[in-house]
Amino acid sequence: MTVILDIDNLSKRFGSIQAVNNLSIKVEQGSIYGILGPNGSGKTTTLGMVLDVIRPTSGSFTWFGQAITRSTKQRVGALLETPNFYPYLTARKNMEIVAAIKGVDNANINSVLQLVGLEEREHTTFKGFSLGMKQRLAIASALLNNPEVLVLDEPTNGLDPEGIAEIRELILKIASEGKTIILASHLLDEVEKVCTHVAVLQGGVLRAEGPVSTILSAKDQIIISAPDTARVLEVLRQLPFVEKFQPNRELVHLTLQDNFSSADVNKAMFNAGIVLAQLTVRRKSLEAQFLEIIKKQH
Repeated sequence: MTVILDIDNLSKRFGSIQAVNNLSIKVEQGSIYGILGPNGSGKTTTLGMVLDVIRPTSGSFTWFGQAITRSTKQRVGALLETPNFYPYLTARKNMEIVAAIKGVDNANINSVLQLVGLEEREHTTFKGFSLGMKQRLAIASALLNNPEVLVLDEPTNGLDPEGIAEIRELILKIASEGKTIILASHLLDEVEKVCTHVAVLQGGVLRAEGPVSTILSAKDQIIISAPDTARVLEVLRQLPFVEKFQPNRELVHLTLQDNFSSADVNKAMFNAGIVLAQLTVRRKSLEAQFLEIIKKQH
């Protein structure tokens, strides 16, 4: 797969604050790549550096296999903050101004307004838009020059549930047309629902990176108990499909390798002459998985 953005040991220091520390990631063509982390984790700083808005302290990055230039910038659409649209001008008039600034033909306006679902509101003033509609218009402005990549920073920030759902649907729609999307978010649910890949940042450090299905997978946790806990632990040590287990008083918490279930544990215990007093399957929340990742220390 073609690498669109290659970040190599990128760092940024603001005085005594290390905002980003030796970050290395690769964004592949056609992916929806999420940069996930709590506020202050270095997400926006990272986007600022790769968009040539913030100068890195050290490290490097390339777009489409080359250093950033005017021509490569034209292949990337970005929305780091809502543009300063004129409140008393219509959506179309505001887009015409953006098109003039970007040197783009006005003919593109119709297609992007249709893409973001605002073609029927093109004559409504920006002031009359809901927050979700304003954000969709902002995304439309970033798409005016038909970029190959769209970069979004916290695209659902401040929106109500309906607005959030609309933006998420729009992101998936844009991606379905073949564009690569990079988005920064502190919302686990947002990344889990729309992204194909994710980099988890904490304190400017990369804590985990890879496909969302792998990084944010939440395995079932199995809880068992029996009168003879020591014997249960002895059997668990001999089971190759048990990834890990942890006794907690009379209970034992364990997780299994893929393709194994609580039924396999129950069968193994029965074959060892142990009748379990309790066998409970508990789904670990994605939130718990995320917190576990960002607390890891390298």
